[in-house]
Amino acid sequence: MGYRVAVVGATGNVGREMLQILAERNFPVDEVVALASQRSVGRQISFGEDKVLKVHDLAKFDFKGFDIVLSSPGSKVSAEYSPRAAKAGAVVIDNTSHWRMDPDVPLVVPEVNRAAIKGYKARNIIANPNCSTIQMVVALKPIHDAATIKRVVVSTYQSTSGAGKDAMDELLSQTKSFFVNQELEPKKFAKNIAFNVIPQIDTFMEDGSTKEEWKMMVETKKILDPKIKVHATCVRVPTLVGHAEAVTLELERPLDEVEARRLLAASPGILVVDRRELGGYVTPKEIVGQDPVFVSRVRVDPTVENGLSMWIVSDNLRKGAALNAVQIAEELIKGYI
Repeated sequence: MGYRVAVVGATGNVGREMLQILAERNFPVDEVVALASQRSVGRQISFGEDKVLKVHDLAKFDFKGFDIVLSSPGSKVSAEYSPRAAKAGAVVIDNTSHWRMDPDVPLVVPEVNRAAIKGYKARNIIANPNCSTIQMVVALKPIHDAATIKRVVVSTYQSTSGAGKDAMDELLSQTKSFFVNQELEPKKFAKNIAFNVIPQIDTFMEDGSTKEEWKMMVETKKILDPKIKVHATCVRVPTLVGHAEAVTLELERPLDEVEARRLLAASPGILVVDRRELGGYVTPKEIVGQDPVFVSRVRVDPTVENGLSMWIVSDNLRKGAALNAVQIAEELIKGYI
């Protein structure tokens, strides 16, 4: 049996990746439709190696008869069109931030809380978490199961693709201008991103945190355990694709690095690359286009009781967004629709 699938925001970084991953994983489709805003109508977009889809106008599209909608158009658009698709009978897997903290919408990472999928019927919507949250909770899950995480302190190193194609273009343009002794004013970021790091992702909140940092805290609690305390510092760095995170955990029970590596290596969706030698770890550049969450530099933190630190890297467009959404869809068709 095949399914009718619509991809909303198909011309964006994540939308294109969704189409690619659907094809790569041979998702059982009878029909796939690419949707975007009116200005993109008629554009052609690849679906796998040998198929091309024409982009249709989201505003005019009738979702009736469609089974699954993979949606990544931005929060404001999602707020309007995800309920419209859900009302027409489709199950919407939404990659925007709009639905994540809605109590009637499950927030799902299949390797961590796949059972939460069953809650989709309240609204016919399932939320895809934030990219930085996804890769972190995949790595935290086996540690939490074994030793119960009390507190997480995380610093992120997030690529420009997390802010969209225009942000990637800004990095490239500023990098080129540097070598001809020109300085381009930032448009997408608060400060120049080339040869720089920016300790702000999203807007500031009253307590001094940014919204990205808040997302990591509340999403981790919703997905993994509401008792976990999370303190995040989210930083934009001058890379194109791939997010990295330095994570330190405070556990209820002792867990040494040998056992931690064993647990991580045995867990779905994780690859451990951790050799204590020059280059014996993973960096964002190396993992572009790959599916796993990579974990390196696992070690005991002796400054707190039952402390453990690790380095986590993942392709933010794949596991951090499109792949996770497709994995949710795969779980959904196994027994929920």
